[in-house]
Amino acid sequence: MRIAQKMKDRQPQWEELEKLCDAMELGGKTNRAVGGQYSGAEGIARFASLYRSACADLALADAYQLPPATVAYLHRLVARAHNQLYRANRINPRRWLDILFSEAPKRIFQDPCVRISSVVFFGLFCLSMYFAFQENQFPGYAEIMAGDQALQQAEASFEDPLDAGFGHYVTMSGFYIQHNTGIGLRCFAWGILIIPCLYVLASNAIQLGAVFGYMARSETSSGDHFFEFVTAHGPFELPAIALAAGAGFRLGVGLFATAGLTRWDSVRENASRAVPIMSASAMLFVLAAFTEGFLSPSPAPYVIKVMWAIFSSGLISFYFVILGFPDLKELSVPSGNQEEDWDAA
Repeated sequence: MRIAQKMKDRQPQWEELEKLCDAMELGGKTNRAVGGQYSGAEGIARFASLYRSACADLALADAYQLPPATVAYLHRLVARAHNQLYRANRINPRRWLDILFSEAPKRIFQDPCVRISSVVFFGLFCLSMYFAFQENQFPGYAEIMAGDQALQQAEASFEDPLDAGFGHYVTMSGFYIQHNTGIGLRCFAWGILIIPCLYVLASNAIQLGAVFGYMARSETSSGDHFFEFVTAHGPFELPAIALAAGAGFRLGVGLFATAGLTRWDSVRENASRAVPIMSASAMLFVLAAFTEGFLSPSPAPYVIKVMWAIFSSGLISFYFVILGFPDLKELSVPSGNQEEDWDAA
């Protein structure tokens, strides 16, 4: 009898919880429930308290075998409150724009893994290109690094002026999306072990640089057509490879440098920090693939391809450098917590 009386006394709180659920289902807030008595954090705290009490009442009702109607009512009430308390966040376009144009570029710009992968890739690419171009000082370098067959194939592919039909563009765009994505995924997948990722990144940089240097030689007859082809999509494709490796490195850091966390928790934490890096890499790979499939092999005037390369380079620089550069407040006011400072970087 005492349990039954206690359940009867609890009915006003159940009704209050129902009103809060109604308000949250209709407007997503509690300030319109119970005559506007609750608002903001106070309403959320009251809702959570009533939810816990309803869970306890449901357990008592089940244990003491109260009337089935009461038990079924409490089941429905607890389920409604649970769905509101643990519901997924609604799509917020403003929040997504803030992540895309504020948080993501800052995280990428300040991430040391991205800096390391960029230095390794572009450093080796430029060095290899120089060695391959200077045939007199480094004889046979391009043939050793890229292979005779690859160089002959590249030279033969660009003997004729660029001119292809629309069907060719669509086919090649799909091919380049698959090919470019494969390079990025290999760099990303091996990044968790660090050394294999460095090998894949360095080998791609050296081979690409050797081909570019070889095709830049004055005696290479098809060099002009080659650079007419690569000019438009190069600014998208090359940074995408470096970013994919940087995202993989971030996972590797989480595996080997746990900063006091368990190894699993460290990997999960660093994986969340790798998401914006890999997302940016994927976006650049897609842009490079469409450019490489439609604009690069087209007979469009070379000046248009140069203008597109300049525009895309400026766009990338604006996103990763201008938007990514830390605010003055972040530079001048330390947080006082070394872990927070490292996580922010």
